[in-house]
Amino acid sequence: MNTRPDPVTPLTMRDVAERLGVSTMTVSRALRGQRGIGEATRQRVLAEVAALGYRPNKLARGLRTGGPSELIGLVVTNLANPFYSQLAVGVEEVCVRYGARVMLGSTSEDPDVERDVVTDLLERGVDGLVVVPASHDHSHLGAERLRDTPVVLAASPPMDIDVDCVLVDDFGGTRAACRRLIERGHRRIGFLGLPPSLWTGSERFRGYALALEEAGIAVDERYVSRHRGDSTLAREAARAMLALPDHPTALLTANNRNTVGALLALRDRPDDGEPVALAGFDDIELADMLHLPLTVVSYDAAEVGRAAASLLFERQRSTAPLHPRRVTIATTLIDHPVPR
Repeated sequence: MNTRPDPVTPLTMRDVAERLGVSTMTVSRALRGQRGIGEATRQRVLAEVAALGYRPNKLARGLRTGGPSELIGLVVTNLANPFYSQLAVGVEEVCVRYGARVMLGSTSEDPDVERDVVTDLLERGVDGLVVVPASHDHSHLGAERLRDTPVVLAASPPMDIDVDCVLVDDFGGTRAACRRLIERGHRRIGFLGLPPSLWTGSERFRGYALALEEAGIAVDERYVSRHRGDSTLAREAARAMLALPDHPTALLTANNRNTVGALLALRDRPDDGEPVALAGFDDIELADMLHLPLTVVSYDAAEVGRAAASLLFERQRSTAPLHPRRVTIATTLIDHPVPR
């Protein structure tokens, strides 16, 4: 006879799934009457739920209010980065169309925190996950570890797991920005990059390095800094480069936080200093008001979220197996002139 495991601790959808040896998604589909599971499995889930007296809070809330009963977990690395707020907007736009709500978790770029956040979201009964990974280790996001809860990665391809992903054209966008600086006569170009362990870090550096190689320019390690996107660290790195006797005549930044750091470093320079050009990945607010020319690699961050959420719901509702899919969001080069 099935009995409630613990009369004090609230049951979760994951508890029900583990007792039956099925995925949380199977339990979720049975409770909502969705397609994708057999009738025998559905009846087994419903019988177990009745025996345990389990009632998911989010489903009860939906029945009381007529509102959404489905939850999608969104895991990002740095809430201070405007990219993630726009990505969240895109995820939410799609979730609203499907009658779902978004539950947000931040990892502060710490892989251990990411594992904890993912576990917590699963215990809360999320029906799917959109994750921006904090490292190259994605083993905790595999189907077996998530008990088949669908997941889509954003801004990073999967490593050793078979899941959908949405990427930005990191390589092509950075290559185009570096080429633009070279076309304007710059040969000493500093690069404020991201860690090589991150997909965005490795791809954006690759775009920078290839553009230099194509122009017959060797990479000068004195002009390269690769750290997590942080405006303070970027400012310090840029100031060190600009203090060199043969300092860069242009700076290329790998994300908007590094662009802010570069702008602060350029502001600190003497007024009689040689002008330094700036190009960066990610558009930034008020770019048109800056008193220096700025080239940015622009793209629709909200579209990254929309594409990721769309892949997630398509997989949730598919009655046939789907091969892992990859979507790449295009970039555009924009030149912001000095305002008159």
